[in-house]
Amino acid sequence: MSPSPPWAISFRTALLRATLYTLAIGGIAQGGYLEVLYLPEVRYTELGFTEFTQTLVLASCCALLIYIRHVLNVWPTVTLLLAFISASLVREQDYFLDHYVAEDTWKYLVALIVLPSLAWVIIHRQRFLDEFRYYSNTFSFGLFAAGVLVTYIFSRLYGRQDFWRAVLEESYIRDFKDIAEEAIELLGYSLILFALIELFFLARRLHRARLTL
Repeated sequence: MSPSPPWAISFRTALLRATLYTLAIGGIAQGGYLEVLYLPEVRYTELGFTEFTQTLVLASCCALLIYIRHVLNVWPTVTLLLAFISASLVREQDYFLDHYVAEDTWKYLVALIVLPSLAWVIIHRQRFLDEFRYYSNTFSFGLFAAGVLVTYIFSRLYGRQDFWRAVLEESYIRDFKDIAEEAIELLGYSLILFALIELFFLARRLHRARLTL
């Protein structure tokens, strides 16, 4: 029997985490429901539960990536590329940045984050490919890929105004489109957070294994 890879986890652990992730998704869905019931003035705005939770989830993702890259020092090139999540965090603050700083400030901040990161990964592309070869075979990568597809592809297509105008016809109200898009976006961000939690546990195991060598 071949030995388990260093990232292997037991079935019991996997089941526990899956249960916790399921409860988290249920909590987020319930939060959206309560937002509609009890926060009608700010629901699905920058001050509502959904938008605030998106910011909290993305900030947690960034904190995990910083810890994995700079403290555990595991797969520093891959984690740098994954840091484009921080650009999403900035993008979610576009209302506040436009209102309190200057119009389109978020675009410049996103460029300052994304362009240097991409340049670094391209320069060190062989190191990135070597690291990605291992990361692509983990549960974390599967969750991360699912989160990216849900957030940046499906939510955008599902939230198209043309689609909702075709569905609702003369009853079209923009709120329906916004609620659907923001809720799906939050689901995608949550999957990405779960992926980075898995990456954190994996990186910690690899870090400990490295210390014992």
